[in-house]
Amino acid sequence: QVQVVESGGGLVQAGGSLRLSCAASGSIFSINVMGWHRQAPGKQRELVATILSSGETTYADSVKGRFTISRDNAKNTVYLQMNSLKPEDTAVYYCNYRPLGRPGTLPSWGQGTQVTVSS
Repeated sequence: QVQVVESGGGLVQAGGSLRLSCAASGSIFSINVMGWHRQAPGKQRELVATILSSGETTYADSVKGRFTISRDNAKNTVYLQMNSLKPEDTAVYYCNYRPLGRPGTLPSWGQGTQVTVSS
């Protein structure tokens, strides 16, 4: 079992920055992908960014150039640096962990952290 815990959310003005952290613990498989998703009120959860244990990253078009995902494999921790925040970035941000090369293994999700961007 893997536990995922997010932290770092809060209230910020448009144009500001926040840094989210996500720590995974438990039975961590070294080859994995971790990512950030978000869900705004009344909307479906959407992918924000992912990072492989190799360091390869992907981003949603809406956050490219503003958000940066990074990780510390020694700490099993992933970060999301969010700059130039917009009101439409307001959402609950969820982190997940998924091992690679293990078909049928479901991802582990955190409880989420609220990010609110005021205009």
